[in-house]
Amino acid sequence: MPKSTIISRFRVFVAYTCAALACSCGGSSSSSTTPSDPGTSTVTITASGVSPKSITVSAGAQVTFVDNDPSHDHHNIQSDPHPEHTDCPPINDVGFIVSGQSRQTSNLIVKRVCGYHDHDFPQDSKFFGTITIQ
Repeated sequence: MPKSTIISRFRVFVAYTCAALACSCGGSSSSSTTPSDPGTSTVTITASGVSPKSITVSAGAQVTFVDNDPSHDHHNIQSDPHPEHTDCPPINDVGFIVSGQSRQTSNLIVKRVCGYHDHDFPQDSKFFGTITIQ
């Protein structure tokens, strides 16, 4: 068989394989790793800190942060560690939040324990918390 025919057949094989893999990777909200209705949980920020300090959510869930702290004009919720914020990037989507506002994390997919803090008050432990993703 000529070399050009082998190369052509190989290219067709690769194209079909890539197409099959792309279809199988599409996923749906009912896959076993992401619950179809993971729900949301809420963390409230007040002058006394975050409440609850620790929550547990299903993989795929989002967490809503509500700023009810009239003593600070804003908070800046970020993933640990400070100042890199690299441990749990979906938390960083909350970011800058003003009193009276609520913001959500992205979907928390990876099962782990994520710490968070207020970037603008990094030494104030009342604004530290954890989210456990199961």
